[in-house]
Amino acid sequence: MVLKTILGGQVYSFKSLTDVMAKANDEKSGDVLLGRAAETVSERTAAKLVLSRLTLADFYENPLLPPETDEVSRVLLEDLNISIYERIKNWTIGELREWILKHETSSEDILRLSRGIQAEVAAAAAKLMTAMDLVYAASKIKITATCATTIGLPDTLSFRNQPNHPSDNIEGILASLAEGVSYGSGDAVLGVNPVEDTEDNTKTILQATWDFMQKWGLPTQNCVLSHITTQMAAVENGAPCCAFFQSIAGTEEANLAFGVSTNLLHEAYDMIHKKGQAPGPNLLYFETGQGSEQSINADRGVDLMTLEARCYGYARIFRPFMLNNVSGFIGPETLYDGRQIIRASLEDHFMGKLLGIPMGMAPCYTNHTKINQDDQEMATMLLTMAGANYFMGVPVGDDVMLAYQDTSYHDDATLRELLGLKPAPEFFAWMVKHDLMDQNGRLTEKAGDVSMFY
Repeated sequence: MVLKTILGGQVYSFKSLTDVMAKANDEKSGDVLLGRAAETVSERTAAKLVLSRLTLADFYENPLLPPETDEVSRVLLEDLNISIYERIKNWTIGELREWILKHETSSEDILRLSRGIQAEVAAAAAKLMTAMDLVYAASKIKITATCATTIGLPDTLSFRNQPNHPSDNIEGILASLAEGVSYGSGDAVLGVNPVEDTEDNTKTILQATWDFMQKWGLPTQNCVLSHITTQMAAVENGAPCCAFFQSIAGTEEANLAFGVSTNLLHEAYDMIHKKGQAPGPNLLYFETGQGSEQSINADRGVDLMTLEARCYGYARIFRPFMLNNVSGFIGPETLYDGRQIIRASLEDHFMGKLLGIPMGMAPCYTNHTKINQDDQEMATMLLTMAGANYFMGVPVGDDVMLAYQDTSYHDDATLRELLGLKPAPEFFAWMVKHDLMDQNGRLTEKAGDVSMFY
């Protein structure tokens, strides 16, 4: 494994594969703060050149985090399809990138090969891509998933209706939920982040969203984003739930800090499969974001982008219905400004799809980050072109409970109209039936008028 090169007459030598991966990464404040980033553009270019010449076998034989000391690494190794890996192990990362970007390479081709691609390899390929490469490559990969309904079908764009409330007031939650539905937001899921992470509160919100779905015959799924053990307790005691949610990370140490293990997630899937309200087979909802491991000192020396790819490799063993990335949620200590958040969002979306994940996106930002609404909207439009399965739907784009900015119900409609996309089929038919959307997928004058629900 050659870890040095000559560029412009200067020799650049890297200490390890971990070092090459970090320095080949586009600039991210999290890597800079921890002293892992390239110090100059020339050093970053040299790292990318070295990375392009490494093979898939180099990554397999030199794990960044040994499986003996990290559960995520063990899972990634055990899940790898060795037969497929053996066929492509001598490809260089540069050759993998070129193959993905070839016009002739189809979604089926990529997904057939992806089971033999390690998560770290997906990150390496993304590090060699431009923004347009990332959009084009991701747009080629089509992935559907089914909970109660199906998202990711051709010519559709779905949204999570996120009616969070600062005091978990049920009337307030349902008012926001109704407004979102009237704009066509919620075909991915009705998903509420609770302020109070208790079994009783989780059960109350699940029951309220379920009752709304039943009263109006709304074809979608519900979820409350409390800790997965809280959701399990609520369902065990009769709460009507379609999908379980949990945040996950790219190292065992970070997952333990989140209160998560592989055995727990398997147990949760088994419970929601047997006691949930949706047939599946995709019944879990995950959330991730570049920098989560660094933010709790659980990164073990690996750059934030590579750890994010490991989240997707870890998630795929559970066949999730949804996984969305919230890389902009942490703040400037991981991603400093709009350019970094746009780049990270495009990387994450591509890496997830390359690893077979039905990716949704939340190109969000907190108010102490050097990002503005234009940056957020540019990221969202690029990700729509790239084929994201879904985005968030938040009243006026301002989550008053979590105190951050995300895509609004109005953005949802605009993005669909820009690219001629529609909600998931059953939800679209429901919108047309209630005269909220026409046959072309455009909102009617009734959209946004919640009086129909009262």
